[in-house]
Amino acid sequence: MFAAIPLLALPVLIYNAIVLTLPGGFTSIDAAARMDQQLFAVPMTSHLDWSVSLGDMLLAVALVVLFIELLKSTTSRRIAIVNHALSLLLFVIALVEFLLAPAFATSTFFLLGLMALLDVLAGFIVTIVAARRDVGFSDDNF
Repeated sequence: MFAAIPLLALPVLIYNAIVLTLPGGFTSIDAAARMDQQLFAVPMTSHLDWSVSLGDMLLAVALVVLFIELLKSTTSRRIAIVNHALSLLLFVIALVEFLLAPAFATSTFFLLGLMALLDVLAGFIVTIVAARRDVGFSDDNF
């Protein structure tokens, strides 16, 4: 049953937790500033520092999770269909938060929502292609 839970819910939940710690919660307008806050800097060979923000780290984690979700979508088991449905629900929740709550109107959360949408689309497409390959339609029928 754990395989049915979309892993992209983790970065979205982390973003929600960060927003809840801000004064004003979901109505806070300081979320963009919090996401842009520098966590650390990495010295580069070009003698400049690469500044890594909280939003950057969250997006990096979300990209790794998206990759794992895409690998999970290649299975044609029944649990994959439940995963796709829950991924669609996650996208709808992220879309509502992005459109209605001021704390979620940031580029970081927009990209998290876009990753959720890509997870839904890729999951359905991969499942359809895998099912079509398993059934084995001939070209004469279409």
